Amino acid sequence: MEWLLALALGIGLSAACGFRVFVPLLIMSIASHTGHMTFGHGFGWMDSWVATGVFAVATIVEIGAYLIPWLDHALDVITTPAAVIAGAIVTASVLGEMSPLLRWTLAIIAGGGAAGIVQGTTVALRGASTVTTAGIANPGISAAESAASLITSILAIVVPVLAAAVVVVICIAMVRRVAARPRFKPL
Repeated sequence: MEWLLALALGIGLSAACGFRVFVPLLIMSIASHTGHMTFGHGFGWMDSWVATGVFAVATIVEIGAYLIPWLDHALDVITTPAAVIAGAIVTASVLGEMSPLLRWTLAIIAGGGAAGIVQGTTVALRGASTVTTAGIANPGISAAESAASLITSILAIVVPVLAAAVVVVICIAMVRRVAARPRFKPL
């Protein structure tokens, strides 16, 4: 039962990585300093003050860069794979004592998958915003994504099962929506 709770925590935090890569890492590091979170074997470095400082600087730079309309699209090229990797690392870091094969399999599939679906959705949303508003709405969307990352991270730590359930429902809805899109047929 304990590993299911840890997996729910990992999925919630991974989804937050899909909105912003570094916000969940910063929240996790702060939560570990306040005693609200512990990391699995090999992830103790995330509990250091140096890591907290690095995550804080990276969070500020990431959020600031996303507020610049032309730069947000360039960042998506980097942050899409980074979000998937961060999602897998975040999930692996909270899974506790289990075989490394099971830990990393769950982390890559559940954590990386949740982060990838959320990140892909945000990329599509900002792309649609650029087309329809010439990028004028992009800073507002980026601010909402940053807030969603913060809220999702905190919710995942406080109520991990609820956060994971919400993430799973949203991911299923996004996958269904993409699958239902009309496709262009070749001539």
